[in-house]
Amino acid sequence: MPYEKTTIAAIATAPAAGGIGIVRISGEKALSVADKIFKTKKGLLLSDSEGYRAYYGMVYSKETPVDEAICLIFRGPKSFTGEDTAEIHCHGGIFVSQSVLRAALDAGALPAQAGEFTKRAYLNGRLSLDRAEAVMSLVCAQGDQAAKAALNVLEGSLAEKINESVAKLTRLAAGFGAWVDFPDEDIEDTSPEELRAVFTEVLESLKSLAENYDRGRAVINGVETVIVGRPNVGKSTLMNLLAGYEKSIVTDFAGTTRDIVEETVMLGPLVLHMADTAGLRDTDNPVEKIGVERALKKLDRASLILAVFDGSDILTDDDKMLLEKCAGRPTLALINKTDLPRSLDLEYISEKVDKLVEISASKGEGLQALEKAALEVLGADTFDPSAAMVANERQRSCILRAADMLEEALKDLDRGMTYDALALYNDAAIEALLELKGEKVSDAVVDEIFSAFCVGK
Repeated sequence: MPYEKTTIAAIATAPAAGGIGIVRISGEKALSVADKIFKTKKGLLLSDSEGYRAYYGMVYSKETPVDEAICLIFRGPKSFTGEDTAEIHCHGGIFVSQSVLRAALDAGALPAQAGEFTKRAYLNGRLSLDRAEAVMSLVCAQGDQAAKAALNVLEGSLAEKINESVAKLTRLAAGFGAWVDFPDEDIEDTSPEELRAVFTEVLESLKSLAENYDRGRAVINGVETVIVGRPNVGKSTLMNLLAGYEKSIVTDFAGTTRDIVEETVMLGPLVLHMADTAGLRDTDNPVEKIGVERALKKLDRASLILAVFDGSDILTDDDKMLLEKCAGRPTLALINKTDLPRSLDLEYISEKVDKLVEISASKGEGLQALEKAALEVLGADTFDPSAAMVANERQRSCILRAADMLEEALKDLDRGMTYDALALYNDAAIEALLELKGEKVSDAVVDEIFSAFCVGK
């Protein structure tokens, strides 16, 4: 499906000072727009270039010099977008990059919308939808394993798995079609055993994709994490340790933290969207009371709870109240202040939570044990970034819909239902998998997907 014949431009580098700024121009008139604002030192026209060439020259805005630059030329359909593309690599100042972009817009280009370059790559057949979404995952990756997983999808690992499943189900669909359309012909039916084998094989493959996504969600997307505990157990000290700087105020006075302090931190491969909260205790102070209420609300919504206890003190009623609230939730009980003599009842705590980790936040001790325990609690310890996996909830939804259809098909097969009923489930599973790849998806869905991309990508 070719894209509308417009030419767009945008800054493709981060909006900050740097060594290089890139202004990307793509579309039917990209090279003529580039010719209006970029003059090569040898007087060559960019529109005459064969493509895949780099030219040194000067950028002009209405005959006024803007910057010395390099212009790269790519010819469609073998460019990223599938269209003629010019990339002007100028000096990386914010003002300079914006001046080059303004010159391109004045020369006839239109401002690119969020994700429009990658959207054009998809619409022009250069990328499948799953690979286009992997571009966004790679741009947003906050850690090594997240980047590896996104790159793996971009290189086609997910598409390969989906194509294999679609091919197997399509062969069944052909047999179902022949059975329905030509009932009087002597056409050999696919046996129930063969159907069961194919349905089961594809179903297991789809479940494996969904499970790997679930295992890797804390690595790919991050997990909402809350640090809770009574006052002065070391919550803010832990927050600062994980953040790598003094994000939270630390004093010897109980109740110093009265509002939620938030930061995204890396714990090994895990991305934790961390919230340090007010100390949990009964209080008559109206300001501190609001902080406690907010802490409890944050605890209720968290996907990972770091419950901190003072190992040098006895277990209090406030500690026991916290343990009751953490029951059945993904919780790490962190026994802090291991550098001091222990007075805490660890046996009582271990009966209430799955994982118990001893740390000294002030000394920076116990982080490796904390990382290992967090990976295990979140199920991310078995995550394989080199395996095929879905990249987001949209793709996961397509996988689960297809899996549901195959499970229903297996149930009907056991009930002895006729092939026309099984064919409906088979077709619905194929449709869900094709939607994942973008082969059957509405314009509204496409617009929603690419609206999350940054401008210039």
